[in-house]
Amino acid sequence: MGFWRNAFVSLSAVLVLSVTLFVVGSLVFNNKLLSSSLGDLKDKVDVNVYFVTSASENDILSIKKSLEALPEVMRVTYISREQALADYRERHKDDPRMLEPLDELDDNPLGAVLNVKTREPSQYEGVADFLEKSSPLSAAGGGLVERVNFNENKAAITRLQQIIDNTEKSNIARTLVLALISIVVTFNTIRLAIFTSREEISVMQLVGASNSYVRGPFVIVGVMYGLAAALAAVVAFYPLTYWFGPLFYPFPLFLSDNLGDFTLFNYYMQNFGQMFLIIVVSGIVLGAISSYLAVRRYLKV
Repeated sequence: MGFWRNAFVSLSAVLVLSVTLFVVGSLVFNNKLLSSSLGDLKDKVDVNVYFVTSASENDILSIKKSLEALPEVMRVTYISREQALADYRERHKDDPRMLEPLDELDDNPLGAVLNVKTREPSQYEGVADFLEKSSPLSAAGGGLVERVNFNENKAAITRLQQIIDNTEKSNIARTLVLALISIVVTFNTIRLAIFTSREEISVMQLVGASNSYVRGPFVIVGVMYGLAAALAAVVAFYPLTYWFGPLFYPFPLFLSDNLGDFTLFNYYMQNFGQMFLIIVVSGIVLGAISSYLAVRRYLKV
């Protein structure tokens, strides 16, 4: 069975396999976009620990060190009273009513803040429990922590964790289904291509050719199918990721403005070598295995 001798059959197999490899590449993009979007979601969630105005910086930094020692805590950011006041003025610079009370006070009414970020949203409750049970006290014996805003954000954090868990599970299921469909489509397409050479296989067996000898040319042609389809898919991804990249965002309604400079096109160009290798290897493996299995139907084994 020749690749060029059956040009129409070969073209059909290559086109179908190209679509299959396009699905494989799309799964890689989908997983990367999902990972990036979920990372952005997680980064938007935090817990703030508000301290009384009388809390000393040394006491607050001691609590910061205790929080950083917790394995679930990713980072803790210290915001001084002065910085908290400056941030408040910046947030409300266009609302004089919010700034007037500050101008009437002789002292800064805001306490220092520790901004806590954990590795997973589900771990914030543990941090809140730690702060509640440890009951930090100042050197004078008074309470240091005025409040922790976990309970205020608990519903949103719980909902976010559910969204992340459900999205990850659905993505795994979608990946497995699409991968299975791709394999089935590829197998059936190459099997139909080999169908045109069933008589040639019979003749080769009649003259005493071994099964491995018969399979060899078909496996090589399958590899050629896969290689040609992979090159077509790699070329097609260049304009498609540039034109249609924004349509593939997993969370377009509320994250499309928060993905920074991340786009499918930039990711494709920055990771071209990796994508090229994944698509080419997938094409060669799918083509070779599908040809090997498909030709068994016409072998007397």
